[in-house]
Amino acid sequence: MAQQQTDYVTLVSSDGFEFKLQRSAATISGAIKRMLDPISNFTEAQTNTCTFENIKYDSLHPLSHHAAFMESSVDSPRSGVVLEKVCEYLYYNEKHKNNKDVPDMDIPPELCLELLMAADFLDGEFAVGYLGFGC
Repeated sequence: MAQQQTDYVTLVSSDGFEFKLQRSAATISGAIKRMLDPISNFTEAQTNTCTFENIKYDSLHPLSHHAAFMESSVDSPRSGVVLEKVCEYLYYNEKHKNNKDVPDMDIPPELCLELLMAADFLDGEFAVGYLGFGC
């Protein structure tokens, strides 16, 4: 059953973490904007939920076993960590969209590769903006 467009949308990582964001922040990403466009008739537009199976945290990355990102299982996916930082950036971008001389957002070096890949996947201004933020 189709739902009405809401002011908030849910982004879901491949490991099941859910993030509720204002639609205005989420749709900074061209890909998310197209997914949520009611004209598209995509499931995401009907449910106000986008699941990202393609955004992953590479457990083989040389720095992926940094203590801050260790979980109980070494093989456990950590895509929620990447999607959380994506959500943080979306709000950061919305907050500073009309400002000049915006300070770089703090991005842990061990997430840079995955965040650049996510930015490319999500496209739009998001990808261009991410390239300039501390990686």
